[in-house]
Amino acid sequence: MKTTESIERETVSREGKPTYILAIETSCDETSVAVVADGTDILSNVVSSQIETHQRFGGVVPEVASRQHVETITFIIEEALEKAKLQPADLSAIAVTQGPGLVGSLLVGLVAAKALACALELPLIGVHHIAGHIYANQLVHKLEYPFVSLVVSGGHTELVYVESEGRFRIIGQTRDDAAGEAYDKVARALKLPYPGGPHIDRLAHEAEEGVTLPRAWLEPDSYDFSFSGLKSAVLAVLNQANMKGQPLDPQAVAKGFQDSVIDVLVEKSARAVQAFGAKQLLLAGGVAANKGLRQRLEARCAEIGVPLLAPPLSLCTDNAAMIAAAAFLKWRRGQFSALDLKAEPLLKLEGWSV
Repeated sequence: MKTTESIERETVSREGKPTYILAIETSCDETSVAVVADGTDILSNVVSSQIETHQRFGGVVPEVASRQHVETITFIIEEALEKAKLQPADLSAIAVTQGPGLVGSLLVGLVAAKALACALELPLIGVHHIAGHIYANQLVHKLEYPFVSLVVSGGHTELVYVESEGRFRIIGQTRDDAAGEAYDKVARALKLPYPGGPHIDRLAHEAEEGVTLPRAWLEPDSYDFSFSGLKSAVLAVLNQANMKGQPLDPQAVAKGFQDSVIDVLVEKSARAVQAFGAKQLLLAGGVAANKGLRQRLEARCAEIGVPLLAPPLSLCTDNAAMIAAAAFLKWRRGQFSALDLKAEPLLKLEGWSV
């Protein structure tokens, strides 16, 4: 096995040649492997989704997710290299999601990444999953610091202030349910398939009027979020209507729910951008694919004169290209991980070093 010093010497010797990072992402229910050149050029980004498997359970079953990662990871690695038209010897480094996520799923990716790094004598780079979502924007946009990022996914809803490259400060986060989690719970109440977010978004756009529901603004100066009360309000409205024998139109419920979520996300994001003097607002995470949220954020950002950056839909959900993009920041600094790198399901973003 090469020493850290020898790896650093080879890193320097590769100057002028493309940096090819193979990245592995297995934090939840997508098995993904990508090869990215110089942190921005996606040569391949293979994603194997488990949605059909978990639909019958109404959500992700951790043990099932882990087993499917084990079954597919080797084939996905081979496919990513084939699509990138590269050989393992061409690679510069191996990147992998260290956390947060489901511990069993994370371990599959980590073991595969360590095996590759060891066999190919390449540096290993552990990446924070949320940093990956944020820097997915780097694959398609030029970032200007400082910026604020709104991260919205099934497990996370956060406002992150990024003062300079890789320096994260969480200024707001959910106190209970994440936005994506609330979408899935409301979708189940409306008997919609899993995952519920896209279905609620579609129904909301079909409705003319929405059911009136509360907004959780919390304290006047708070950038935090809370969606548990909204979810309970939706269930209460549905139960009351059913008890009266007057079932509500699912489209109206979906619109009322989505309007409530988006109002809070948009206004708190705009207020944070202005308060922190951000040059850009970045949208990140699986819920970033929500059409209603994108439209409202675009309009609000136009009002305050700040650009909204959002990745294409293919880079919103979990994928390995975003992990490679974040890993490239560490590559440039020579910040590599040891082979005893551990999976950390509760890994904190602010403590993650770039």
